Amino acid sequence: MSSLPACPQCGMENTYPDADNYVCADCGHEWPQVAAASADDNDERIVKDSNGNVLADGDAVVLIKDLKVKGSSTTLKMGTKIKSIRIVGGDHEVDCKMDGGSFMLKACYLKKV
Repeated sequence: MSSLPACPQCGMENTYPDADNYVCADCGHEWPQVAAASADDNDERIVKDSNGNVLADGDAVVLIKDLKVKGSSTTLKMGTKIKSIRIVGGDHEVDCKMDGGSFMLKACYLKKV
């Protein structure tokens, strides 16, 4: 019995490794060898503040500089304390609610309290 996985497309066990892929000799389907490992890495996201402290959901943070809100005349002032942040995916890592509304912020402009 071989330790190589069966083909996900046709189910046959006649597979072989080729560089970074597995190849099915019966149907010719190719798939990466490290697909399962890379999917597990995406689940665990580490977000750090401006000082390198790890942020988590529910943390309280402080703004380290004035931030202009895009599309508005509002400015978020330096030193504003934000309670109960939420870590999200994407370009802006932190989602929060303040007196002015809901905002998505980058972690590099925050300091953990």
